[in-house]
Amino acid sequence: EVTEEQIRREREKARLLRKQGWWNNRISQGECHYCGGHFPPKELTLDHIVPLARGGRSSKGNCVPACKECNNKKRDLLPMEWQEYLDK
Repeated sequence: EVTEEQIRREREKARLLRKQGWWNNRISQGECHYCGGHFPPKELTLDHIVPLARGGRSSKGNCVPACKECNNKKRDLLPMEWQEYLDK
């Protein structure tokens, strides 16, 4: 069980990660991790591969750029649970 306090701390870490150079490099390519579509960097969001609500952490290895549509569809699923992603 993940507590609200743990989620709050991880969201704060994610805010700090988005300000780092490695994140700017990731989004500068403009590619969504899930659909492979190309978007302006400002339209990409930070998505946790393992969602915070499922015990994921805000780390470089767990955060990927995603378009808003994919991020909204994925919600709190793991990629292996997201059938639409698996079908691609």
